[in-house]
Amino acid sequence: MKTLGYYNGRYDEIDNMTIPMNDRVCWFGDGVYDAGPCRNYHIFALDEHVDRFFNNAGLLKIQMPCTKEELKALLNDLVRKMDTGDLFVYYQVTRGTAVRSHEFPADCPANLWVMLKPQKAPELTAKIKLITVEDTRFFHCNIKTLNLIPSVMAAQKASEAGCQEAIFHRSGRVTECAHSNCHIIKEGILYTAPADNLILPGIARAHLISNCKKLGIPVSETPYTLKELMDADEVLVTSSTKLCMSADEIDGRPVGGKAPGLLKRIQDAVKSEFLEETGTALGR
Repeated sequence: MKTLGYYNGRYDEIDNMTIPMNDRVCWFGDGVYDAGPCRNYHIFALDEHVDRFFNNAGLLKIQMPCTKEELKALLNDLVRKMDTGDLFVYYQVTRGTAVRSHEFPADCPANLWVMLKPQKAPELTAKIKLITVEDTRFFHCNIKTLNLIPSVMAAQKASEAGCQEAIFHRSGRVTECAHSNCHIIKEGILYTAPADNLILPGIARAHLISNCKKLGIPVSETPYTLKELMDADEVLVTSSTKLCMSADEIDGRPVGGKAPGLLKRIQDAVKSEFLEETGTALGR
């Protein structure tokens, strides 16, 4: 299959899939999602992503339609149906199907969606360009909900400016990007926003922190400002699709490029971990 869509046990090419109009995602975006890269038919960091997926569903009182082990088995089975093993694996759960009402039924079975599409791993040596945008989102950014309009608009603004991401800030404090986490390196230290309710603590962020600690690079999970962002030795962006890329421009001004050796050590470690975990193709 070139692409694959899954909905409550049915699957087909994405263009052939349909959903009920009364799925609460249509009325309220009522659900949570997660996603990650797959290489050689091996989904990277699957346990961590599924743990976060279930935790986010629990925070919204969504009744999961399967266990963690059942979901992982399903995802691995769906991956093996694809023509290529280099994929983007996306899954979401919506609260269920019911006539529109803000209050949700207590006995509403959740709906499970999965989407697979071909996607190669990024080239980490490539530089990206960023813009900054005032963060006007709600105060539950730590929950990976489907309500992403502010991120959609920020990502579109970045695209129209010829950039690859938008960095959010609240009154000068950098939070995260439209669909990534943002970090800086200054004087040999990695600074990253704390995992509070203003950011989604990304899996790629966790792997970046872990690799820095293994390399003996100090990590400070403390807030930093737009000024500190612009003055940083390097600016990093991490996500499941970007892994760990660096920026050379923000709002049209050059940034970073002051610690290329340290940046290479970090990116090499992140890439090596990814390649090692996904190096052996799974049986199809």
